[in-house]
Amino acid sequence: MRVLLLHSHPVEESFGGALHRLTRESLQAAGHEVDDCNLYAEGFDPVLSRHDRLIYHDHPENTALVKDHCDRLLAAQGLVIVTPVWNFGFPAILKGYFDRVWLPGISFALVDGKVQSRLRHIRKLGAVMTYGATPFRAFVAGNPPKKIVKRVLRGQINPWSPVTFLAHYDMNNCTEDTRARFMAKVKDKMERF
Repeated sequence: MRVLLLHSHPVEESFGGALHRLTRESLQAAGHEVDDCNLYAEGFDPVLSRHDRLIYHDHPENTALVKDHCDRLLAAQGLVIVTPVWNFGFPAILKGYFDRVWLPGISFALVDGKVQSRLRHIRKLGAVMTYGATPFRAFVAGNPPKKIVKRVLRGQINPWSPVTFLAHYDMNNCTEDTRARFMAKVKDKMERF
């Protein structure tokens, strides 16, 4: 399967960077073709400009500045996101990716006023996330990133698609042992993705 791997951490030497590398290697070990989209390394511009917004619904003009990313999304059969969670949300660069790439004509179409997915070709969805918060704090806050993956993205792809959601909570108090256990879990799940 061709898997689009979205990564959004600015520090290569971080635990997030290690998770990105492990996820890529584990998917490849499982025989998947991995399109490794490291948003920071690629210098992705997350800002939806005034011009972008004015032509947002004008397909294919709306894809002109992000055509390569649109093509990569359309070629994907699986999607895996590796990202930290900051302030109970995605880093701005990843949020901007969704704003600028998941466009009308690419990820959805409006037909008679109703949204129709154009991403049914993506058969599996996965997320590997790190939180500074504890599971309880994330729960109390409503855990928006988990809901975005398990409800919003899944719904846009296919409501019945399998979702693998892996989260290391309480990074503020993590240890070498908690990180090692999480990495083992990520390796196992991605090798079976």
